Amino acid sequence: MTPLRYLVPAALRLSAHVLGANLLASHYTGKIYSLLYGSNGSLAVTGSATGCGLLPAWLHLDPESKTVYSVDESWYGSGLLASYTVDTNGVLTQTGSLATKGASVHGTPYGGENGACDPSTLTTYELPLTEGASVLQMLQFNMSAPGPNPRQNAPHPHSTVLDPTGKFIVVPDLGADLIRVFSIDSATGNLTACAPGVADPGDGPRHAAWWAPSVDSTAGQMLYTVNELGNSVSAWAVSYPDDGCLALTKQQTLSTYAAGTTPPDGSKAAEVHVAGDFLYAANRADQTFGAEQDSLATYAIDAASGAISWVEATNAHAWFPRTFSINAAGDLVAVGGQTSSNVAIISRNPATGRLGGLVASVLVATPGTEQQEDGLSAVIWVE
Repeated sequence: MTPLRYLVPAALRLSAHVLGANLLASHYTGKIYSLLYGSNGSLAVTGSATGCGLLPAWLHLDPESKTVYSVDESWYGSGLLASYTVDTNGVLTQTGSLATKGASVHGTPYGGENGACDPSTLTTYELPLTEGASVLQMLQFNMSAPGPNPRQNAPHPHSTVLDPTGKFIVVPDLGADLIRVFSIDSATGNLTACAPGVADPGDGPRHAAWWAPSVDSTAGQMLYTVNELGNSVSAWAVSYPDDGCLALTKQQTLSTYAAGTTPPDGSKAAEVHVAGDFLYAANRADQTFGAEQDSLATYAIDAASGAISWVEATNAHAWFPRTFSINAAGDLVAVGGQTSSNVAIISRNPATGRLGGLVASVLVATPGTEQQEDGLSAVIWVE
């Protein structure tokens, strides 16, 4: 996992439907691909870039500088953090790189420092990325005993998410069933551990997303996590006590499947996003909509309480959707199928939150192998 420098998001002034929009998709063959979604509903691969290591697992875009950060998941004893600029045509130009110990799986902005993690550590580096840069901080995680799932034999921090105030980072730990919380020293970028949120045994929290009734206030703020091992999502109330640490209180946990539906063997919840008063989660390897057609789960968020309720499951139009991204206008969802190695564009109704049909789809590089670490790894809108 790789926390990246925090910057305020910015959006394009024109809708994607006016001039078309660029996307980026990383692939476990060691490339990042540029895609163009056209105003006529077309979707095409327009180019690629290397220099991102063997297994680029995650992409993060700084929308102001149009800098893209790539995180290498390589498990072979070394990895690579890489940065690129992206122009208006989606063309990538590499601007920096830094060797790591590998096994990094995610990136997010914070403070003024950059970091990465292997399965049991969180490590920070200074930006910009330069070869040979020294480690600023390394936090080692431990567990007193294994969790109930065989995959929980050690801590497994899977993502890092900056809170809306920019003062804290939360780290869902799939191995330890914790939502680790860290305060940020604004002067140094160093992280200090706070009391974690405790998930249910065997949940395996993986990714997280924030929501609040008002974007201008933390009042009523909620954190939603997707639990890979439990095939569920959890809602956490957020508070900022006087002792200076963000605090999480779990309110509810719902399945990523409709009531009465048993998750298929081998299925794994993957990623979670919030758009308006709606929450979305991806299910991998459920094939709910037929062979190699997995699902996306939609929930409504109660505007008064932050509680979530099931709405529906819809076709992801992808197999093993490891990643998905909602555009700034809120009317399109890009889904990255890891095993199918396709990027699918799905329509979305911003008012009702409901996902519609397939708008476009394109194959990126080569398909992956079922339940293996290959194929397409991430997709993001360039806005």
